[in-house]
Amino acid sequence: MRKIRSAALGAALLALLFSACTSGGGSTTTLASKLVLGGPPECPARPFCAKGLTGTYGITFKDFKPLDVGGPLTVAALKGGQVDVGLLFTSDPAIAANGFVLLQDDKHLQIADNLVPVVRQAILDANPGVAALLDGIMAKLSQAELTDLNKAVVVDGKDPAAVATAWLTKNALLPGAGGSGKGKVVVGSTNFYEQEILGELFAQTLAANGFDVEKKFQLGNREIVFPALQSGKIDVLAEYAATALEYINKAAGEASTDAKATSEKLAARLKGLGLAVLQYAAATDQNGFVVSKATAEKYSLTKISDLAKPAP
Repeated sequence: MRKIRSAALGAALLALLFSACTSGGGSTTTLASKLVLGGPPECPARPFCAKGLTGTYGITFKDFKPLDVGGPLTVAALKGGQVDVGLLFTSDPAIAANGFVLLQDDKHLQIADNLVPVVRQAILDANPGVAALLDGIMAKLSQAELTDLNKAVVVDGKDPAAVATAWLTKNALLPGAGGSGKGKVVVGSTNFYEQEILGELFAQTLAANGFDVEKKFQLGNREIVFPALQSGKIDVLAEYAATALEYINKAAGEASTDAKATSEKLAARLKGLGLAVLQYAAATDQNGFVVSKATAEKYSLTKISDLAKPAP
């Protein structure tokens, strides 16, 4: 699923060497110039990776270590100190499991892939209360909360349904109001663990408020699940604003770093398909740059622009 989103959002690879994309771009006296960046081999030429860090933040690194796409090699290199900064996905459970610090993208390099529920308009027309219920979940789903949910399932091995129940209860979303909902609602998900967790949050909240809920999880990739949503085989799906927009518009490049604008463009694109977009969450699942807790404390790092500070 993540590879699909990366392909949808990434620009074509540029025929540049890492040295070419970092030369002349940013001060050689910044903190970043003393650190090693780790990420996928194509990172140096990617506008959302090293190339983008140079253009948006004015920083270059002492060296680049080719690893994997937000996977175990990057995690191991961060833990072992082979790299100082690594590219992971913002909701990767490894962040919470290892106490890594996700640096805030304070200058908005990444396109806004905020989580957002997509619902068939017919469901909302029949039961306007559905929007309020799902919006209530999104309002409380911060980046840290999503990462912790993923960790509980992937790292701690807990059942997604139980994890969702505990989170909803903690956030006063369960128990629900009871029998106010009417009719059946089918909640779907792709074959990605995060999607199943989100599907459980949606399904349990709707069920607790009187809806007859059916769960159809792990259906496959977006190319399978989105048509199922359009055809009415499922009614509710957790989506990612920028990626969904670029999927629908066939990579026309309408997604931006502005979550509100991207969500509104997605809503406009989906309206003619009988689909509606609800409130987006603060939580995202997109490229993110992380450091170990020790590195964060040593250099007082909380955001990417901190890497542009003068080197000690």
